[in-house]
Amino acid sequence: MSEAKQQPTVGAIDVTGTATGDSAAGKSGENAPGHDGDYYFDSYGHYGIHMEMLKDAHRTTSYRDAIMMNSYMFKDKIVMDVGCGTGILSMFAAKAGAKHVLAVECSSIAHQAREIIKENGFEDKITVLHGKLEELTLPNGIEKVDIIISEWMGYFLLYESMLNTVLIARDKFGADDVKLLPDSANMYATAITDPHYVQDRFEIWNNVHGLDFSYFKRLSYIEPLIDSVDKKQVMSSTATMFSFQLNSVKEEDLAFNSEFKLTATRDDTVHAICVHFDTPFCAGHDVVILDTAPWSTTTHWRQTVFYLINPIQMNKGEVMHCKLNSKPNPDNHRDLDVRLRVDFDGLMQVSHFDQDFRVR
Repeated sequence: MSEAKQQPTVGAIDVTGTATGDSAAGKSGENAPGHDGDYYFDSYGHYGIHMEMLKDAHRTTSYRDAIMMNSYMFKDKIVMDVGCGTGILSMFAAKAGAKHVLAVECSSIAHQAREIIKENGFEDKITVLHGKLEELTLPNGIEKVDIIISEWMGYFLLYESMLNTVLIARDKFGADDVKLLPDSANMYATAITDPHYVQDRFEIWNNVHGLDFSYFKRLSYIEPLIDSVDKKQVMSSTATMFSFQLNSVKEEDLAFNSEFKLTATRDDTVHAICVHFDTPFCAGHDVVILDTAPWSTTTHWRQTVFYLINPIQMNKGEVMHCKLNSKPNPDNHRDLDVRLRVDFDGLMQVSHFDQDFRVR
């Protein structure tokens, strides 16, 4: 990358590059960066949601280890942290030896991040940029960034569409050999059994004080459940559903079609398809993998569970064929419309059906 011509402006600046003083901590309303009626940014403005993420030990230590174990990669580099939140990843990068870190955050938590960074002694190494990355102007003296770090993953990996912003940062600000952490992502599917939850959430609507409320039963199937699945519930093989490299993936690639098959590992009933993901950090010599599988350490992402309107009776060794289509909802691009096709021809049951879901 091009060498910085001078030390960049320190502190918090808005997307136009204008320095902001301490009074900006109380800035709100229509003139605040990022105000566009988007509930997404408002939801990340309170420290409570960040507490949940900071307390997620597997999430935070995976990023810490990927950065600190590969500190040679950060030495004297310009780093951009996309969606910095409280600034913890930016501080890891500064501790690893980065020349300077640009901490980009659209929500109002940027003001608190600035104070946390100052209290930890990194105000000369980290510049907080408050506003939308799409409207960002880099500080004087910085032309490109060498490394982009971001905790962009949502439920079902792609919910909330923050990855789109990371790809914009890559294409707009990344050096030719920019490194991204994490640098790849994989989604997996497995079949689970869950009779008790099916009874409590769905079957209960069949008879409510002698009345038929099955209309709500049908509605209940539309939204998948975000929950921690017990590994004992898993009753099939695991299939890779979707994979991509962050250095090359395009936004349009994130609307995907997948075909996969699941083989029963025991005789049991499939009540749902459980989806989890991992994000390997392979840009450095020491590889770290953040894994959200049911048999791994529990994370705040947990797993995304798609309950089937037609449970499948499978014998050990039988195969269920699935097709899954995922794309942004046309009315709210942060939500995802998912269509699942199930084809099964078994000894106990034959079932072929399509089912629509909304991840929101």
